[in-house]
Amino acid sequence: MGDSLNFSKFSVILKEYSMKNLIKNFIFILLILLVVSSIFTAFSKPFKKETEISLTQLVNEINQGKVKKITVSENKLEIVYQDETLATSRKETEMALSQSLINYGVSAEKLKSVEVETKENGALWSWLGPLLFALLPLLLFGVFFWMIFRQAKVGAMQAFDFTKARARLFGAEGHSKERITFKDVAGLKEAKEELKEIVDFLRNPKKFLQMGARIPRGVLLMGSPGTGKTLLARAVAGEAHVPFFHISGSEFVEMFVGVGAGRVRDLFSTAKKAAPAIIFIDELDAIGRHRGAGLGGGHDEREQTLNQILVEMDGFERDTNLIVVAATNRPDILDPALLRPGRFDRRVVLDMPDINDREEILKIHCQGKPLALNINLREIAERTPGFAGADLANVVNEAAILAARRNKNQVTQAEFLESIEKVLLGPERKSHVLSKREKEIAAYHEAGHALVSASLPGNEPVRKISIVARGVAAGYTIKMPTEERRIKTKSEFLAELATLLGGFVAEKIKFGEMTTGASNDLEKASELARKLVKEYGMSSLGPISFGEKEELIFLGKEISEQRNYSEKVAAEIDKEVAEFIKDAENQARKILMRKKGLLEKIAKRLIEKETIEREEFEELIGQRKAEKPSHAPINRERAVRIKIKQV
Repeated sequence: MGDSLNFSKFSVILKEYSMKNLIKNFIFILLILLVVSSIFTAFSKPFKKETEISLTQLVNEINQGKVKKITVSENKLEIVYQDETLATSRKETEMALSQSLINYGVSAEKLKSVEVETKENGALWSWLGPLLFALLPLLLFGVFFWMIFRQAKVGAMQAFDFTKARARLFGAEGHSKERITFKDVAGLKEAKEELKEIVDFLRNPKKFLQMGARIPRGVLLMGSPGTGKTLLARAVAGEAHVPFFHISGSEFVEMFVGVGAGRVRDLFSTAKKAAPAIIFIDELDAIGRHRGAGLGGGHDEREQTLNQILVEMDGFERDTNLIVVAATNRPDILDPALLRPGRFDRRVVLDMPDINDREEILKIHCQGKPLALNINLREIAERTPGFAGADLANVVNEAAILAARRNKNQVTQAEFLESIEKVLLGPERKSHVLSKREKEIAAYHEAGHALVSASLPGNEPVRKISIVARGVAAGYTIKMPTEERRIKTKSEFLAELATLLGGFVAEKIKFGEMTTGASNDLEKASELARKLVKEYGMSSLGPISFGEKEELIFLGKEISEQRNYSEKVAAEIDKEVAEFIKDAENQARKILMRKKGLLEKIAKRLIEKETIEREEFEELIGQRKAEKPSHAPINRERAVRIKIKQV
C-alpha cells in the first residue's frame, strides 16, 4: 500500500513537471512562428511597384528615350525606366526580342541606348518557391506537435529512468582514466596479500572451481578515513584488468520507496553483463545500518535497498565472476545479515601507516613535484605520526602551495615542516598579537606542559613548543613518540594526566590565579580520568565497566548512556575521578616547584623566541638527546597537544 501511494505521488509530480515543460515549449515555438511569419510577410511584398505594359507601349517608350534597361527571362521582360520605376511585359514566343521590337517599329538608334540583359529562368525555383511558401507553415506546425508528443513520452518514461543505477565505470575499454595497480598503493602489505587471491580468482577462476573452492562474494574494507580503501579497491580491479563499477551508498537512497532497490537490481544486472567485474560500494554504512533500530518500518527506503542487496548477493552462482567490494569506517553499526558467511564474509582491515609506510606514501605523492636536493622524507615521516595517506597527500600539497607562494622553483624541507603544523593545527594567525601579559601567561603555560612531560617516565619526548597562534590554538606543545604503542599502562595514563595539568599548575605557581587558557586541558583531563574509572577499570572500584552506551543507529552517533549502576556507585565514580585529577595536580605541582628555575628559564626563552625546537629544549633542561623515533603511534591525538587560549 505504501509503495502504491508513493508511486502515485511520484506520477503526479511527473505530470506537473511535464505540463510545465509543455507550456514552456509551446510559448517558445509560438514565438518562433511569429518571427518566421513576420519575415515571410516582409519579403512577400515588393519593394517597388511594378506595372505590366504591352509590347507596342514598350516600343513607343523606347522611341521616347524613357527606357533604361530591359531584362529578358524567356518570354518575360523586366523593364527599368530612367526614373528607376519598374514595369513588366511579354515578347512574342519563339522570336528574339530585337526582331519583335523591329517588327513593331522601334528606332534602331534609340534601341542601341537601351541596356538589354538576358537571364536564364530558374525553372525549379519558379514552382518550388511558391510551394515552399505554402508548405513551410504546415511543416512548422508539424514539428511543433511532434515535440509536444515527444516531451509527453519522455515524461512518462522518466519514472523508469529514475531506477537506473548511477555507477561510475572504470577500467573498461576506451576509458580515459589511468589504471591503478598495487604499485600505486604504498604500505598495506597485509591487506594487499589478502586481496591478491581475489585478483587471482578474477584472472583464473577455473583454478579455484576445479578444486571445488568458492571465492568470497563480498569483501569488506574497514579502516579509518583516509587510509586508502577506495584506492585499494580500484587497484584490485586494475591488477585483474576487469571493469570497476563505483557507486556510493547514499546514491541508492531517494525519497521514493522502491527506487533504491530498483537501482540495486539495475547495477547488478549491468555488472553481470560485464563480468568478470567488481562492484564497489563506498560508505556501505549509509544503507547497511542495523535494521529495526531506527525510525521507519518495513517500508523504509533504506531497509528496502539493503534487503535488495542481500537478495542480489545470494543470487550469485558459484562460477559467477562478480565480486562486491564495500568500504566503511563504521563496521560496528552494520547489519549482521551483511556480515554472515556467503556475503561480506571476507573482512580486510586497513591500519594507519607506520613510519616506513608513511615514507613510501610521501614518495608516491612527491612524484611530479620539483623537490630540493637536500629533501629528507624520512624526517617528514617521523614528524607525521598518526597521519593517514590522505593526510600525507595534504601535507605534500600544502608544501607545494607554500613554495609557490614564496616564488620558489623547488619545494624545500622548510615548506614540508611548516605544512605539517598547518595540517595539524591550521595556518599561522599573524594578526593575533598577544599583549605582553598574555604572552607571558602563554609562555609559562606551555613551559609547564613541556617540563612536566619531560620529567615523567612514560611520556613521549617533546618535539616543539610554541606560543605562535595557529588555527584556534594560541600555543601548542608537540610531542614525539619513540616507539609504537598499541597498549597503554595505568602509569602512562597518569603521566599524561599530570602533563595535561602542567600548564594549569604553572599559571597558579607564577601568577597565583587561574586563567581561561587551561579550559581545554581540564576538559581533556576530566574525560581521561572518567575513562580510567568507567571503561579501563583502573580505579579502586575494581575491574568493572560502568555504563552502557546507547546509539541510535540511523543517526550514527552516540546520543546517550544508560546507567547500569546505582546513585551510590555514581557518587563513588565521581569521587574516584576527582581523586585522579587531584593526584595529577599534586604530581605536576611537585615537579614544577622542584624545577622552578628551569620553568622560568624555558618561559623566558619562549617569550624571547616564541618557538623552541627539541634540541634547544633538551639543552635547556640538561637532558641527553633522545634517539630518533623509528615507529609512529596509531592515534594522532597522542602526537600533538593543542592548547587553546581564551584570554
